[in-house]
Amino acid sequence: MDKRELQQMLASLPAVDEMLRGLPAARWLSLHPRTLVVRAVREALQEFREKILAGTAPSTAMEGLDTAIEDRLQGLSKTRFRRVINATGIVLHTNLGRAPLPREVLEKVMEGAVAYSNLEFDLEQGRRGKRYDHITGILQEITGAEDGLVVNNNAAAVLLCLTALAAGREVVVSRGELIEIGGSFRIPDVMRAGGACLKEVGTTNKTHLRDYETALTEHTALILKVHPSNYRIVGFSQETAIEDLVKLGRERRIPVMYDLGSGSLLDLARYGIAGEPTVQDIVSRGADIVTFSGDKLLGGPQGGIIVGRKEFIGKIQGHPLTRAVRVDKMTLAALEAVLKLYRDEETARKTIPALTMLTTPLPTLKGRASRLARRIRSRVGKTADVAVRKDVSQAGGGSLPEKSLETAVVAVKPRSVSLQTLEMRLRTSDPPVVARISDDALLLDVRTLFSGDDALLAEALSRALGRAP
Repeated sequence: MDKRELQQMLASLPAVDEMLRGLPAARWLSLHPRTLVVRAVREALQEFREKILAGTAPSTAMEGLDTAIEDRLQGLSKTRFRRVINATGIVLHTNLGRAPLPREVLEKVMEGAVAYSNLEFDLEQGRRGKRYDHITGILQEITGAEDGLVVNNNAAAVLLCLTALAAGREVVVSRGELIEIGGSFRIPDVMRAGGACLKEVGTTNKTHLRDYETALTEHTALILKVHPSNYRIVGFSQETAIEDLVKLGRERRIPVMYDLGSGSLLDLARYGIAGEPTVQDIVSRGADIVTFSGDKLLGGPQGGIIVGRKEFIGKIQGHPLTRAVRVDKMTLAALEAVLKLYRDEETARKTIPALTMLTTPLPTLKGRASRLARRIRSRVGKTADVAVRKDVSQAGGGSLPEKSLETAVVAVKPRSVSLQTLEMRLRTSDPPVVARISDDALLLDVRTLFSGDDALLAEALSRALGRAP
């Protein structure tokens, strides 16, 4: 294309105002705000100018322009925060929002979100109340602790406790428990941020009670035990039991804090998932302060829950930092509703999605995988090979790092596109499907699928494989 032709094509592109006066614009403006339509028109025109200058434009400058504008409008209109189909088998997938909430819980959230609520109003006394009062009673009932409160996540819970109870003084921790978890949350860094002085005891693989005993001084404010959420030290190793630390703490009048991390309220050993302590167990062993997450094994909203002895909870709640990390009315409503489900273990297991997914038996998963495979085959025809396989799921979210859960997956091997292309098309579909590639196939783990996902998955695969719906 010579310079003259280039100039002619550029000149043939309409102005923004001209595009807005056309018939297609009337339809766009009836569906979208004017500012959005103007933006889409400008961006599409700029894209076409760049294609003309690069020599990649269609033969006629206007060819495909309306379609390009409509595509942009669709993209701009979509919400950034979207529902995703999780076919990875990772139950508490941090990148996908961790624990999904039960629908019954969302109804309780709606009640307090669409109208006014008694968030900080004591209805009986007719005066200002405390927002934590809404969950204190149920936390006491479920965990057995004297008192409790909740902040915006467990990292904040640990930081708040250290700041309120140990600023400017020593905190004794085993070297084997100086953990780092996702998002660069490191125990030594949190201690420094809270103004506490770290005092390491023991070795990486072994810490004895005598190591703690010799480390305690008049400057010690806290004995801290940390649950290694996302790793385990095995083999020639030893850790000091919480009850031994509690006994030592009572003798020296030093409080003992246990950061449990995942915070299970259900004894998962009954369902073949052993090795995870429950909050109730740690409280019953005498820990003065216990912190844990709301959106991991508990299966609730994001939050950092602090339970323990009333005298320490009172100090923590009264610290100025508490206001900076407090939770909103929707989190409180969701957490209260989820905690109430734990009044009956079987109700909690069947109602809270994360618990249901973790405890679903393998025969049930195999049956679900077989049904999903049949549905997919009927939709994709000969564009892919579809089979059911055995595989393993993960709890995720830094929980149960040693425990692989036997599962059943649907393995899809495309015939006309690459696995990477298929994975990308599913990930960018509507709704997005997040899966994983392993052993030369795209794997769809039924453990993390919800009722109704099967039809959406089959349709998404049909489109991604180029087969018309």
